[in-house]
Amino acid sequence: MNTASRFRRVTVGLIAAGLVTGLGACAAPSGQADTRYSDWEQVLADAQGQTVSLWMWGGDPQGNAYVDDYLVPAAAEFGVTLERVPLTDTADALNRVLTELQAGTTDGDVDLVWVNGSNFGTGKEAGAWLCNWTDLLPNMAFTDPADPLLENDFGTPVDGCEAPWHKAQFTLVYNADTVASPPSTMAELLDWVRANPGRFTYPAPPDFTGSVFVREVLASVSGGSENVPLGFDQAAFDALTPALFDALAELAPSLWRTGSTYPQSSTELDQLFADGQVDFTMTYGPATLTALVADGTYPSGTTVLTLEEGTVGNASFLGLPATSGSVAGAMVVANLALSPQQQAIKAHPDVWGQFTVLDVERVDADDRAAFDALPASPIVPPYEVLSANAHAELAAEWVPAIDDGWRRLVLAR
Repeated sequence: MNTASRFRRVTVGLIAAGLVTGLGACAAPSGQADTRYSDWEQVLADAQGQTVSLWMWGGDPQGNAYVDDYLVPAAAEFGVTLERVPLTDTADALNRVLTELQAGTTDGDVDLVWVNGSNFGTGKEAGAWLCNWTDLLPNMAFTDPADPLLENDFGTPVDGCEAPWHKAQFTLVYNADTVASPPSTMAELLDWVRANPGRFTYPAPPDFTGSVFVREVLASVSGGSENVPLGFDQAAFDALTPALFDALAELAPSLWRTGSTYPQSSTELDQLFADGQVDFTMTYGPATLTALVADGTYPSGTTVLTLEEGTVGNASFLGLPATSGSVAGAMVVANLALSPQQQAIKAHPDVWGQFTVLDVERVDADDRAAFDALPASPIVPPYEVLSANAHAELAAEWVPAIDDGWRRLVLAR
């Protein structure tokens, strides 16, 4: 873990702890319920002329372009000025919100955050998010209320504290021109790494993608994801993680640069793959691979690796901070982002290639046709194939515990 990332993680924890203990009823651990609106027409009226800042990870050029080229103009049609604020770490947005909350700010700098996982859970515990507002969004009618990926976020109940944006599936990717016999399980992948030293690595936790790779290895060495409880349990952690850390420490000398250093982000790993320094990369957004191969960024042999045991699937969301001064505008943007039109545009591989959170059977026939017309990728299987045998994300409490163990027992071996 680099110094900046460690500082951000500690800062979030300290601020959150202070807010939970110091604000009492002003910041209930279940989030702050928004009761100012009960009518969507009033939301639309109040949104007129508002400026909404969307804070989101800025490391994905396609994601940036989608927001700038499609979502910003759509918001303008409703009288809302949408401004994208790029981040290197989502925790920076949460830190800002928590600081504003502590100061009693009601017109803060953050109106929406692209968020999930521990950042959402930490913020919810500290009362950083408005809650119980998403049922008012008309386009929520196109989602499946029983979809488990939309009900819980890394084990934390969503409770209307964030609006779904898109689904993700952790995916391993390899160059078929250099990997003649690809593995089909995580155990086989680790065997391949040992047999091909220097040709594989993964981002150092707490990088989001590196952390999930480590959790996938945990599922494998535990005999399957069903043997790892979703809710954090210290006894289970103590029983299961020694095999994980032993396996990764033993694997390290076979990694790129003999494990003496790790990519600090998924972007750095992607560049190693693009440059041919390693034969594998990994991503939560595999649909973006199509454009990366088409424009020559990735080698023509880029291929999705499907594991027999499946991989982790999740959803990401748009959180609305309790300190926002543009609540109505933020709700309008969240509803737009959830519309069949925007979801179909975003799902197009030439735009962003993100998997929809909608139940397409619930949308109108004309809008369904837009999804049906999405081009098939020669590289990326359909979501139904990618998500076969998928397993849920572990509760957010697992993540820092595993990341810390990795730092102490693998990185500092």
